[in-house]
Amino acid sequence: MAISSMKNLFKERKIPFLFSFFLLLIFVTFILISNSQKPPVLIATDISQHHSETPISSNPIISQTQLNPITKDSNPSEDFGLNDTKNDELGVENFDWKLCKGAVAVDYIPCLDNSEAIKALKSRRHMEHRERHCPDPSPRCLIPLPDGYKLPVPWPKSRDMIWYNNVPHPKLVEYKKDQNWVVKSGDYLVFPGGGTQFKDGVTNYIESIQKTFPEIDWGQHIRVILDVGCGVASFGGYLLDKNVITMSLAPKDEHEAQIQFALERGIPATLSVIGTQKLAFPDNAYDMIHCARCRVHWDGDGGKPLMELNRILRPGGFFVWSATPVYRDDERDKKVWKAMVALTETICWKVVKKTFFDSAGVGLVIYQKPVSSSCYENRRENNPPLCDQNNRSNSSWYASLDSCLVPLPMSSSGNTYEWPAPWPQRLNNKPERLSQKTDNEDIFDEDTKHWAALVSDVYLGGLSINWSSVRNVMDMNAGYGGFASAIIDRPLWVMNVVSISEPDTLSIIFDRGLIGIYHDWCESFSTYPRTYDLLHSSFLFGNLTQRCDVVEVVVEMDRIVRPGGYILVQDTMPMLNKLSSILQSLHWSVNLQQEQFLVAKKGFWRPHDKVRK
Repeated sequence: MAISSMKNLFKERKIPFLFSFFLLLIFVTFILISNSQKPPVLIATDISQHHSETPISSNPIISQTQLNPITKDSNPSEDFGLNDTKNDELGVENFDWKLCKGAVAVDYIPCLDNSEAIKALKSRRHMEHRERHCPDPSPRCLIPLPDGYKLPVPWPKSRDMIWYNNVPHPKLVEYKKDQNWVVKSGDYLVFPGGGTQFKDGVTNYIESIQKTFPEIDWGQHIRVILDVGCGVASFGGYLLDKNVITMSLAPKDEHEAQIQFALERGIPATLSVIGTQKLAFPDNAYDMIHCARCRVHWDGDGGKPLMELNRILRPGGFFVWSATPVYRDDERDKKVWKAMVALTETICWKVVKKTFFDSAGVGLVIYQKPVSSSCYENRRENNPPLCDQNNRSNSSWYASLDSCLVPLPMSSSGNTYEWPAPWPQRLNNKPERLSQKTDNEDIFDEDTKHWAALVSDVYLGGLSINWSSVRNVMDMNAGYGGFASAIIDRPLWVMNVVSISEPDTLSIIFDRGLIGIYHDWCESFSTYPRTYDLLHSSFLFGNLTQRCDVVEVVVEMDRIVRPGGYILVQDTMPMLNKLSSILQSLHWSVNLQQEQFLVAKKGFWRPHDKVRK
């Protein structure tokens, strides 16, 4: 029957039709196979604590990012780490990532480890070598992991102990072994709560300050503190129990990794130095500034270091100075104390308490900044002079230290400066500085409501984030601090970053009782690698990518985030697709949701090439 049928087909000339049908079937099959091999937009994978060598996707989704040429210098970013080639037929980028090279590669901070720029400095008298000197172009190499790196010890246990292999720096253990800063115990670094000035322990030190001067009222009146020369940040770490948020600050110096220890512990901290440039904070920001043997010559360079503290200290705020010139009588200490007395008088600080703790054998003095400029005007000499506000911006990004006094703000009624409401009321109260611009109060209200709803309805329940593993958070474009405010009840803290290319709202963030810092995301952030659990941004990248390459920004984000940590981005779909492409090439798991959110989780993957010493 089959042979007979074939004969009939030939007779009826139906072979051309069957042949065409067969060709069509082959074509459709080819299309289906091609589509099935395209990488999915939605990717969700779990991350093990062990190093994974399995790529998430070998073909990142299409992106239009154009990469800068590769150049070389002698920094750890030598061979900037990215060779880009394009498949012209598919329009897909292939990223060939390289590890950073050099002895400091594991802890590489591009803007603080720029050896060529530091070598070229004409002077180091004022700590210029500890200031920011960013490479150009920004490096694109990836930071290697320390040998034996593990997911960090979770909070609150991390305040007291961290994995040694995550921050394998024993120098401070030996250098401060008699002062109980940090002790190595088996696989851990343990922080007993000691310090140079905390001979009875940091908890007793904190309690003694309030007993000595009850007006401080930790966690009510005093909420936001800057700890200068913070050591391993135990002062700020234990103040968290008092509802006090402390920005611990120190340079990257010979003691090795003080700020890295702090951040690994889960304590707010940043790298900076009082050298020739202003700290990246607004005027009148901190309720208190603390210095315990912080090795800063406050009267140096005409008193500019202390005037910088005066700039960022809130009117009516306190400076707590615990140092040997306060309580010792040798000639050197008496000379320093005499200079401090003269300098504080010229800037109208008054001593509200000077005391000595017998049991610890240390003493301190508490100064208070005035609440009005009347003292400035009544001085015998106008030295230092008042700053000319007409030629002065509030932004302190790459700005030289002032040699003048910032006039103090007044309330909207024309009276002396009013202190913010007690914590936690101040979080949602409208700051006095909001009234300086039209419609700001309405925008502030809407911003607060928006973030409260978004965090509650989407972030905490609708996205694939394990919030119980999140401690250190950075909001890359914080606005009024609405995201941090909405998440305030969780056991985490937020570094609120205000971009220098966006409206300056950082003073409002401090008025709310939160912490933050200025930054330009076209440069590297002043922090060690692997120091944040989650980076958040909301429509940051549109304006940013007009000034710099998105690949360099993502490489910086990869540097900052810990393995097992997250990026949470709200943006347009074209931008999210572009970010997804780069992140997948870095072997991050990527999840796009609701056509406006990207959640990406970092794994342990690093390129195969080993670091060259």
